[in-house]
Amino acid sequence: MASHRKSRPTGTRVAGIRTPALATAALTSVALLSQSANAAPEADDKPSLEEVEKKVDDLYRQAESATDKYNAAKEKTAKQRKRVDTLLDDVAERAQKLNEAREELGSFASAQYRTGAAAPDTATFLLADTPQDYFDQTQLMDRMTGRQKVAVDDYVTQQSETMKKRQEATESLETLTDSQDGLRTAKATVQRKLAAARELMSKLTAEEKARLAAIEKEKRAEAARKADELARQQAAQQQKAQDEAAQQQDSGSSSSGSSGSGSSSSTAPADSSYATKADKALAFARAQIGKPYVWGAVGPGSYDCSGLTQAAWKAAGVTLPRTTYDQVNAGTTVPLSQAQPGDLVFFYDDVTHVGIYIGNGMMIHAPKPGTYVREESIFYDGESAIHSVVRPA
Repeated sequence: MASHRKSRPTGTRVAGIRTPALATAALTSVALLSQSANAAPEADDKPSLEEVEKKVDDLYRQAESATDKYNAAKEKTAKQRKRVDTLLDDVAERAQKLNEAREELGSFASAQYRTGAAAPDTATFLLADTPQDYFDQTQLMDRMTGRQKVAVDDYVTQQSETMKKRQEATESLETLTDSQDGLRTAKATVQRKLAAARELMSKLTAEEKARLAAIEKEKRAEAARKADELARQQAAQQQKAQDEAAQQQDSGSSSSGSSGSGSSSSTAPADSSYATKADKALAFARAQIGKPYVWGAVGPGSYDCSGLTQAAWKAAGVTLPRTTYDQVNAGTTVPLSQAQPGDLVFFYDDVTHVGIYIGNGMMIHAPKPGTYVREESIFYDGESAIHSVVRPA
């Protein structure tokens, strides 16, 4: 760092003013320093290509996280809407019964009015033509009063239950409104993130886009190298397991063959069953290659990441939850080195992405908006991005 001590000017001074030559030089230096100071922030304000790439990737990840929240809100809204519809149907049915009870009460009231009031008395006896008529009228009115009491009780019960169901329907409608608000919020968040990512990419020059493509190519080459390495490790482990199984079989056949064969039959069916289901799931996933990623989509024309894995395993007869952070708990976690075709590979600490493993370090997944369902190395975003591997069946 230069010293703050000012050096004495070499030129002559007249009345405290430097000579014109030195004054001009000083003014030039000030102008250059001023230009440098003004230019520096502009250079600092412009992010590097690597920073732009990281920012875009972060925005896509945030959009994917928001997509999962959107999916969860959408699922909750659908369930709540179904509950509201059921409650409203129940309320309508109870209202019909309430109207029928009200009509029955009205008919009893009319009958009472026609027969002339309530309980039989001396006047009723005097108006009767014969004592037998009196007793007949008394029995009729007693029966009518009893049926009326039943009708009143039924009416009160129906009214109480109808009010209760109406209250439940009102509360469910309020919950549905909240769910719809959450759905709109999540959708708006996704759209904001995607718009910001597109805006960043649109500002890149042709040269910067070419450099970005070169960086992406290097990343894919590194991901492919890691995938090959994992495939070799898995092949070695599989060969080792086969050798150990063969040794155990040889050992068992020489000493207790029946015990060895029993042990083999206890593990093979489970593996075979999983492989059969996994084959169906993978066949479905492969058939979707080339279809676009669309957030919130579950097929058949487009998918998001968890929508693809859910649909693939549904084709194999296995029901998975809708979102990644629910799917990660829908099975058995296994080490990456023991991943088998059909397993689900989850990414990032917040579990916001998933693909279906096809073997040899590769997977089929719906990557992000603007892309298509494709095969890709599970190391596409680096080994540290892998969160876990889950066997769903």
